[in-house]
Amino acid sequence: MKTLKYLFIALTLSFAANSFAQDAEQAFAASAQEESEQVVEMQECQATEAAATLPEDCCAPAERSETFSTTDAAAEEEESVWAEVGDFFMTMGFIRMFDGKEESGDWRQLIMLCISFFLLYLAIKKQYEPLLLLPIAFGMLLTNLPGAGMFHSELWTAFLDANNPNYHSYGAIMKNGGLLDILYIGVKAGLYPCLIFIGVGAMTDFGPLIANPKSLLLGAAAQVGIFLTFLCANALSLTGIDAISFTEAQAGSIAIIGGADGPTSIFLTSRLAPELLGPIAIAAYSYMALVPVIQPPIMRALTTKEERAIKMKQLRAVSKTEKIIFPIMVTTIVALILPDAAPLIGCLMLGNLMKECGVVDRLSKTAQNELMNIVVIFLGLSVGATATGASFLNWQTIMILVMGIIAFGCGSAGGVLLVKLMNLFTKEKMNPLIGSAGVSAVPMAARVSQQVGQEENPGNFLLMHAMGPNVAGVIGSAVAAGLLLSFLG
Repeated sequence: MKTLKYLFIALTLSFAANSFAQDAEQAFAASAQEESEQVVEMQECQATEAAATLPEDCCAPAERSETFSTTDAAAEEEESVWAEVGDFFMTMGFIRMFDGKEESGDWRQLIMLCISFFLLYLAIKKQYEPLLLLPIAFGMLLTNLPGAGMFHSELWTAFLDANNPNYHSYGAIMKNGGLLDILYIGVKAGLYPCLIFIGVGAMTDFGPLIANPKSLLLGAAAQVGIFLTFLCANALSLTGIDAISFTEAQAGSIAIIGGADGPTSIFLTSRLAPELLGPIAIAAYSYMALVPVIQPPIMRALTTKEERAIKMKQLRAVSKTEKIIFPIMVTTIVALILPDAAPLIGCLMLGNLMKECGVVDRLSKTAQNELMNIVVIFLGLSVGATATGASFLNWQTIMILVMGIIAFGCGSAGGVLLVKLMNLFTKEKMNPLIGSAGVSAVPMAARVSQQVGQEENPGNFLLMHAMGPNVAGVIGSAVAAGLLLSFLG
């Protein structure tokens, strides 16, 4: 009963409130209507009084003039709005891509966008060298967005033109360039590759190389692809076809792809042939990522089943003193013989020395983590920025990709064949598979040697043996770059 009582009271109050609200609303509407009528009456009175004070013949023309001026103003305003909409529409990237203006871009940018999407797929889905391939692909995406203005190739063309007032002017780049132009300064100055090598050195154990000095020969043999490709690229100039002809400097930059070392390729190309930096960097890192695909068929074709099953003895333990002396000794010897290789070798060995000496753990950890990660982001974005449609989609790029894979294949084959040759003269046989690790794709190439070896003999552990030629390949590619730079730079 109480519930019904409370419900009756609530309903009564609700009806009363609703009735009160309706009455208030009606009263307010009536009041507003009265005020509106009063305003209209006042306006009519004012108009009548104004007309009485004017001559009879001036009223109508004035009214028509006012009407016409109002109409014209409205038309002009409408036209201006549509003009602004049209201008905004023309600034959209979709329109600029096909507007036929050279400064806006062309259909090649659309193709480059598709290529960047494919590389992002490889980096994310297939995990092919994602730490570098992802920022490179995204940099390619950014630079090919029409109207974004993040990278200006014309500024860098002027930077390299000795007859231009902005020749070698970083100030002009900072003043007129976009984000990626500014980041690219680190590539052009050779800063990023050297910083990358500090991180690589801090993460690399040179113990297997020290324990087996013969690995140095295998690392050197794997660089044969560099010099064979250099000769092939030079030979193309004899054809007389401009589309596939290269200068000696360009041939050297293409050849370094065979070392499978991205930072070294960038360092050398930025010095010798900066106009080819985009295609060469993409090719170098793509082939590094495809090591598990490219190398196994070459390794199986050049070895027998018995050779792939060869077991190797465990390496000797390397003392801490040896690990400390090694980077100092290598830096000194290489820099004295080949000064052009000093920046890369010096930074590589500095990182390794910080790791092995044990007194600068904070610096070593920073080089391995924070510094390495930051530089990789900047390097990837700026390298990808150079892959514009105009510089990438041409016959030269196709030839670079073809010769790059030839160089990489020859380098892998060179290491395998040298091991087979050495086995003819030594009592302690080596597994030829470790020779393919002489390319400097650390540590992926060593892992591939381990994988192929275990396919023939599950008890065969070649990883540490393959790391010796692998780190020797890093040194070998840096030395080869210094050699090319000294002759061609």
